[in-house]
Amino acid sequence: MTETPLFNPRDFAIPDGVAHVCAGGETACLRGHDAALSRYLRDKSTGMPGRVAQEAQIARARAGIARLWNTDTGSIGFVSNVAEGVSIVAESLDFRNGANIVIDANEYPSVAGPFLKRAAVRQARGTGPDRFAGLVDAQTRVIGVSHVSYLTGERLDLIALRKLADSVGALLIVDFTQAAGYLPIEAAIADFAFSACYKWLLGITGVAVAFWNRARQPNWAPISAGWYSFEPGSRGYDTPPRLRADALRFTRGNPAHAPVYVLAEALDYLAAFDMRDVQAHVQGLTTDMLERLRGLQIPTLTPSDPARHGASVCVPSPQAQAIVGAMAEQGVMAWNGQGRVRFSFHGYNSRHDVDRATAALRSAWA
Repeated sequence: MTETPLFNPRDFAIPDGVAHVCAGGETACLRGHDAALSRYLRDKSTGMPGRVAQEAQIARARAGIARLWNTDTGSIGFVSNVAEGVSIVAESLDFRNGANIVIDANEYPSVAGPFLKRAAVRQARGTGPDRFAGLVDAQTRVIGVSHVSYLTGERLDLIALRKLADSVGALLIVDFTQAAGYLPIEAAIADFAFSACYKWLLGITGVAVAFWNRARQPNWAPISAGWYSFEPGSRGYDTPPRLRADALRFTRGNPAHAPVYVLAEALDYLAAFDMRDVQAHVQGLTTDMLERLRGLQIPTLTPSDPARHGASVCVPSPQAQAIVGAMAEQGVMAWNGQGRVRFSFHGYNSRHDVDRATAALRSAWA
């Protein structure tokens, strides 16, 4: 199943002879992105008809995310990045009377940072799947997690975390950045969810997805807004303008139209594939690489159980930067940072890329 790529590699701007295994940092761009950006530039230059065209691309991208996340279009909005989206939620919450939030000790800063000066932060340590349970109590307002860890590649059990949050009336806020685009996602498991778009979603930086679960949190409202957050046509302040009824209330000013055009194109590309097939393909590659590294006695941070990992294999090393540089000289593009080498696969990869990545790592490791 993993002998050949699921996506056509020729659809992507991958240099000849390169094994591109760093999707967890940046995926290769679709060649169709050139046309998407050119279309944006043309539309921008046509006055009011161009703005109508831009709004149509926003609707197209929202619909694409809604399909991938099994939700309705009205639950999808846009922010500039995940940290902005989480901050908008954090600012809207009351953290008085000893309230706390619970995160993983290795959580990505975009999830943790917005809360650090607002509430007591409790950190789940270790790798046990039930490590959050002992930290949650009646004062817990938020459990904030990445579905898949950027640092280790571990995939958390969101069903268990949803039950844990519900047991104390806490919000579950999820960052899907390291999952969206290859894992089937049920956004409704979260109260709020976010994702960057420049990784497996095949977009570029400048726009991120914001999900508001209106069924679970029907009365939520941000405490600040901009012109785009208000209902279209709002004017005057004798009576405060009404916020949009849907998740575009997250979007304070113009969405980043150029990245939205690219995202809409990318989502149409992904729509041709069943995410269950993408997950099976990608995890076939990660499982294969984990087994090979175990045989070579090269340590990993990533759980070996496919139910507990995503699309990345993370190898701890204080020489990560040098190792990644040495592999690049052999035509293998991996990612370094935080004291680990990360190999991340997408649909354009195949077992041949695992062969090359493993051989290059073995050589650099020696």
